Amino acid sequence: MGQQSLIYSFVARGTMILAEYSEFSGNFKTIASQCLQKLPSSNNRFTYNCDGHTFNYLVENGVTYCVVAIESAGRQLPIAFLERTKDEFTQKYGGGKAATASANSLNREFGPKLKQQMQYCVDHPEEINKLAKVKAQVSEVKGVMMENIEKVLDRGEKIELLVDKTDNLRSQAQDFRTQGTKVKRKMWVQNMKMKLIVFEIQESKQKTKLGSSNGNSRGISQKKQQGEAGRRRVPNRKGV
Repeated sequence: MGQQSLIYSFVARGTMILAEYSEFSGNFKTIASQCLQKLPSSNNRFTYNCDGHTFNYLVENGVTYCVVAIESAGRQLPIAFLERTKDEFTQKYGGGKAATASANSLNREFGPKLKQQMQYCVDHPEEINKLAKVKAQVSEVKGVMMENIEKVLDRGEKIELLVDKTDNLRSQAQDFRTQGTKVKRKMWVQNMKMKLIVFEIQESKQKTKLGSSNGNSRGISQKKQQGEAGRRRVPNRKGV
């Protein structure tokens, strides 16, 4: 299960989003915000289904924690994320800054924390499953309200979640990586061909140079031999 199983999260006071995080693009942010406007203010957990994804909310003491997940991620992963995020947010801002913070003003401080919690929950499935089971038992009396998102937003038509836009980006990225690999291979082949051509040229030059050197050596040797033969033929002269 990759990090894409949790695609978006935020923390809000009432209907005002204070901090949010996502690595993806699409209309899920708008849908999550619209659902936030419709949520009951009572402390509870709510889950809405939409086009293969779940919009999970935890409301406690006027603060709402949300995470959007792919449906195949199940229920425990989003629940564990919400509980961990609630604990960290309450510890950091409880009764203080969160009560007066303006919209998105905690993005810089708490946005990275949302990212860390998303990654941690994905990377530690066993621990997360245990935590989710315990939390589910403790809050079992509360129950979990689960509805279809079209009903919540009073829409007759089916909502198509544009995370497929993200899927397209992911697909394009994969195509780009594939094309990049092909280009690298092609460049490698061309580079090797060029190296072979250069090597052959150098070899040819070396052979030509050696051939010329051998020819010069033979010519010098022949001249030496002719000179020695000439000296042997010249008779010694004796004085009269």
